[in-house]
Amino acid sequence: MRSSTSSSSWRVASQMCALCQRKAMNSPRSRAAFSTASMTLRERPHVTPSARIPRIPSLHQQQQRRSSSSSSPQAEQTPPKDEKKTTKKMPPFYALFPQSLPLGPPPSGPFHIPLRTLRNEFLKLQALSHPDFAHSSASATAKSAATTNSAIINTAYKTLSNPLLRAQYLLHELYDVDLAGDEAGTQIEPDPELLMTVLESREIIEEADTEQDLEELREENEKRIEEAERGLEEAFKEEDVERAKEEAVRLRYWMNIREGVNNWERGKGVVLQH
Repeated sequence: MRSSTSSSSWRVASQMCALCQRKAMNSPRSRAAFSTASMTLRERPHVTPSARIPRIPSLHQQQQRRSSSSSSPQAEQTPPKDEKKTTKKMPPFYALFPQSLPLGPPPSGPFHIPLRTLRNEFLKLQALSHPDFAHSSASATAKSAATTNSAIINTAYKTLSNPLLRAQYLLHELYDVDLAGDEAGTQIEPDPELLMTVLESREIIEEADTEQDLEELREENEKRIEEAERGLEEAFKEEDVERAKEEAVRLRYWMNIREGVNNWERGKGVVLQH
């Protein structure tokens, strides 16, 4: 009979929280029951202290558990709609130069490219893929593949090292906008002020008697090119496609003026492509 009472008292003690135990100990009757339960626990050495009296969560802890269990795991893993970002594919030319372009294309990486670093990596790639470096015993297929790879690397370097070609390439690869084709001129109409600047530049080039006559135009035009590149940097960073298109069109005019100045010859006409 005593054994049954002790076992029952031990179960009661093990299911009560600390606060209830203190309240229960205020009565003489409960003190005797807890005393018997304590003796029973001491007589059970194989039970670890942590397993003797399991703690019952407080009301605050129970509410926290219910709140966490009621939330769906799928809802926790799904980001809010405004935080979702469209993952764009890596343009192939950028993938060829991981050392020079570790962040990839905009907007994750900058539009500006360190040209010296890019050229060093380009030369290393060419040394590995150029057909002249292929082993004499290599098969015709291997040499043909080396020639193809070399051509791709050349095109990639030429495109990325030129800010205008780079902008056109990014617009095409990232946003499916073609500003390099024959029909590109009909997509965006340049503003009248831009056209007036281009016509004035053409007259200066055609009327120049010496290269010194073109020095002022050269300096002004280089500033325009720098300004257009900064505009492209901001546009691609903010994914402002319309502004990127406008800046690319402006840059195309400024690059044509640069070419006209660099190729100037006395008495020779100049053609500034649009």
